[in-house]
Amino acid sequence: MADPTPRQPAEPAPTEAAAPTEAAPTTAEPAAAAGPAEAGPLAGWTIGITAARRADELAALLQRRGADVLRAPALRIVPLADDGELHTATRALIADPPDLAVATTGIGFRGWLEAADGWDLGDDLRAALGRAAVLARGPKAKGAIRAAGLRESFSAATESSAEVLSHLLDQGIDGRRIAVQLHGAPLPGFVESLRAAGADVVEVPVYRWLPPADPGPLDRLLDAACTGAVDAVTFTSAPAAISLLERAAERGRTEELLHALRRDVLAVCVGPVTAAPLDALDVPTVWPERMRLGAMVQTLTAALPARSHPLPVAGHTLELRGRAALVDGLLRPVPPAGMALLRTLAHRPGWVVPRADLLRALPGSGDDEHAVESAMARLRQSLGAPGLITTVVKRGYRLSLDH
Repeated sequence: MADPTPRQPAEPAPTEAAAPTEAAPTTAEPAAAAGPAEAGPLAGWTIGITAARRADELAALLQRRGADVLRAPALRIVPLADDGELHTATRALIADPPDLAVATTGIGFRGWLEAADGWDLGDDLRAALGRAAVLARGPKAKGAIRAAGLRESFSAATESSAEVLSHLLDQGIDGRRIAVQLHGAPLPGFVESLRAAGADVVEVPVYRWLPPADPGPLDRLLDAACTGAVDAVTFTSAPAAISLLERAAERGRTEELLHALRRDVLAVCVGPVTAAPLDALDVPTVWPERMRLGAMVQTLTAALPARSHPLPVAGHTLELRGRAALVDGLLRPVPPAGMALLRTLAHRPGWVVPRADLLRALPGSGDDEHAVESAMARLRQSLGAPGLITTVVKRGYRLSLDH
């Protein structure tokens, strides 16, 4: 297995904004292809999806490229209308309007106003914000501000909370009241810096995350990651990464999960803020330059196949993927036992691998070397090309590497 793909640079801005609804917590078990076919760029790989919001869209993007997906929403979202903390913060800002307000996400800012409308507080909230200088963290937040009939006093070109913070500190905020719309997770560095500069900060929790009501799908993803049954896991919010890590801790599987994510399972994030909880634990991550769902899929599509190196074998090109092999560009589904043998052979291409070593690689095979012969016969049939694997009498097997 190749070393994990190094993380990629990205714009230093927060990540996916959650919506007030969540995708259904369904799972899609990996399904084997019916036979050899021209392989899509992600064919043969299985990818875990932790998103609650936009999970259908992400799954479709991955499946269109040939991947199997394992869906496991890591979070659920507190409905805005039922959020007592948001209601309390809204009333406090109406009673004592802010001097400045920071909109961090477009969908969050719109959701806040819609929730206020539902409480018959919408007009009062708009009036309070209309007397404030409203700052946007990026173009989507700016669009939501304008759609509400308000006008932004500043918009960060980089979509970065750091740029907004720098602008506020430069203008001086001592003694000023600032409303900060959160984006699904606390902003401790941002808020603490404002308070340290003398500001009175009101945090507005426009949406909050909770663990999934049914942890079953997340447990299945955790088990699959620990056993190597998935090849990558996608994260579209920092709370989703934290939720998976917390679930692993609850089940006593933290070290197994971290070992898998550091070696064999690629962690793909929508941006650097999403990646932060994993980076803190020395988990290699990749993310796109532009923090969008489609860009994340493109990054994954480039990074995952780069971890697999084609081998010239018996006049053919052989490439190993998660649950299949590519033989001359055609996808050949391989049973799990066969993949275990093939990976062991590919670890030492051209060298004879003893039957005893292959037996140890077979899951649950015991000490019967005939299990190797049976699994090897099925593997050869799955690969569909003669001569890829050579039997060395009384010694073992080897990949017939071209020299």
